[in-house]
Amino acid sequence: MWRRVIALTIKEFLALIKDKRSRTVLIVPPLVQLIIFGYAATFDLHEVPYAVFNEDSGIASRQLLADIEGSEAFSLGGHLDNESQIAPTIDNKRATMVVHFGPEFTKDLMLKRPADMQVIVDGRDSNTALVVLGYIRSILIRFNEQWNITHGEAAPPARLNIRAWFNQNLESRWFIVPGVVGLLTLVVTTLVTALSVAREREAGTFDQLLVTPFRPVEILLGKTLPGLVIGVLEASLIILIAILWFHVPFRGSLAALYCGLFLFLLSTIGVGLAISSIALTQQQGLLGAFLFIVPSIILSGFATPIANMPPLVQDITLLNPMRYFLVILRSVFLEGGTMSMLWRQYWPMAVIGIVNLAIASMLFRRRLY
Repeated sequence: MWRRVIALTIKEFLALIKDKRSRTVLIVPPLVQLIIFGYAATFDLHEVPYAVFNEDSGIASRQLLADIEGSEAFSLGGHLDNESQIAPTIDNKRATMVVHFGPEFTKDLMLKRPADMQVIVDGRDSNTALVVLGYIRSILIRFNEQWNITHGEAAPPARLNIRAWFNQNLESRWFIVPGVVGLLTLVVTTLVTALSVAREREAGTFDQLLVTPFRPVEILLGKTLPGLVIGVLEASLIILIAILWFHVPFRGSLAALYCGLFLFLLSTIGVGLAISSIALTQQQGLLGAFLFIVPSIILSGFATPIANMPPLVQDITLLNPMRYFLVILRSVFLEGGTMSMLWRQYWPMAVIGIVNLAIASMLFRRRLY
C-alpha cells in the first residue's frame, strides 16, 4: 500500500513542479506577502506630519515643542499664523496633528495654575489618531515631571512605571510576523490541495487514475502527503526568515511549534481536499479556497482581538483552526511556550483536523463513485 501511496505522492510533486501556476502559488506569493507584512504592516508610527500654532512666547511651550520635534514619531510640517488655518491644514491632510498653545501657557505654569495645551488630530483614521494621542500623552507626562523637578515643585504623588512583558520595546513587528507564518501556511496548503484533484480533472488524468489498482484511501493519502510536506517546508522557510531577517525572538520549544504546525496542516489540508473534491475546474478550486481563507484570517485574531468581537462571532471562531495556531505561534516565539503549556490549543485543532479529513474522505468517495 505505502509503495503505491509514495508513487502517487511523487507523481503529485512532479505535477506541481511542471505546472507554472502551481509553482507561482508556492514561491512568489509567500515571499511577497512576507515582505509586505514584515515591513508595511505595522502599528508603529514614524514621522507623522504635524503643524504648530503657538500663541505663547514663553519657554515652556518651546521646551514642549522641542520634546515633540525630538521624537522619531513626529515630523514638523510647518507653523500656523492664526486659528483659521487649523481646519484647512487637517482637511487637506497637510498635517495629521495640530498642536495649539494659548498665549497664557507659560504664565499659567509659572503661577502654578493648570495650563491647557490643545491637540487636534485627524480622526479619519481612528487607529492612527489613537496611537498619535498615546505618543503625545507620553511626551506630556515626561515634560510635567521634568518641569516639576526643574522648578523645585513637588513631584506627582503617584508615578506610572510601565514595563512591557515579552515585547520590551513594543515592536508591532514581533506581533505581526509570527502571525504571518500561520497566514501564509494557510494560504499555500489550502491552495495546493484545493487544486490537486481539479487539476487532474482538467488534464483528463483523473479518469486514468480511477482505473489503476489504487484504492480511494490510497488516492486520498497520495493527495494529502504533498500538501503536508509543502506546508512544513514553507512554514520552516518563513520561520527562518522571521528569526534571521526580521530578528523576531524565538524563545519557546521547537517541538511545541511543529506539533501545532502538524495539527494545523491536517485541518487545512482536509478543507482543501474537500474543496478539491467538489470543484470541477481549477478556477472553481481557487474560488472555493479563497471563500475559506478570507474568513479564516478575519476570524483568527490576526489583526483584531477575538475578545473585541460580538459573542456569537467569538463562538464561531472556535471552529477556526487558525485561531489556535496563532496562539501557539505567538506563545512559542515571544512567551517561551512549551507543549505542556499549549495542550489546550492542540486538542481543538486535532478534533477539527479529524472532522475535516473525514468530510473530505466522504466527499472524495462520493465523487469516485
